[in-house]
Amino acid sequence: MLTKRIIPCLDIKDGRTVKGINFENIRDAGDPVELGALYAAQGADELVFLDITATNERRKTLAELVTDIARHINIPFTVGGGISSVADVSVLLQSGADKISVNTSAFRNPELIDQLSREFGSQCIVLAIDTRFEDGDWYVYLNGGRVKTDIKAFDWAKEAVNRGAGEILLTSMNNDGTKKGFALDITGQLAQQLNVPVIASGGAGNMEHFQEVFEVAQADAALAASIFHYKEIEIPALKTFLYNNGVNIRF
Repeated sequence: MLTKRIIPCLDIKDGRTVKGINFENIRDAGDPVELGALYAAQGADELVFLDITATNERRKTLAELVTDIARHINIPFTVGGGISSVADVSVLLQSGADKISVNTSAFRNPELIDQLSREFGSQCIVLAIDTRFEDGDWYVYLNGGRVKTDIKAFDWAKEAVNRGAGEILLTSMNNDGTKKGFALDITGQLAQQLNVPVIASGGAGNMEHFQEVFEVAQADAALAASIFHYKEIEIPALKTFLYNNGVNIRF
């Protein structure tokens, strides 16, 4: 049985780690290099770096910052934000990223997923989906949650996997920052019906929420930000809790 992964997320804006609630009310959460090094030392399984305004402001992810973070960690490192070409990915991988995350650009041009998976391998390509539950289903949102589409999250995830995405990072906008728990229904649908790993994101507030998303939704990994940034939950304590409750976790 594969071990479940704990993944801190660094949402970056103007070179700083930030965090909001429901994708709004953004506030500063610290230096990304320091936080990345701390999480690696604490036993995080992976790290995700998302330049949350790169797509919206039409600029590229800060490759120099990626290099700086990669120099201070020894765990797999996924980078996203403003990626729209093979050349963009080449720069980030050369800067120290292990995987890249695409979101809006892949939705606008699905062929990008095919191109990237052919060039770099599907194991390197993470499709990030921001989704909101409304009108009875979960719909895809673009540009950092600012633009609604009429496409359902599961349908887009399935197409992306067929095109070569090797992993799905699913963020529930309804749950994001609320600390009321992950969206177990849509996470479970993707995790149980797709043949690639699914990372749950949005809503973690206590250790039991992680246990739920692993056991009930069968997510492969769980991502969180503010509870780690503000030291509400320490990663070693979380892993001990999960292990003691029967979750297969790596120490």
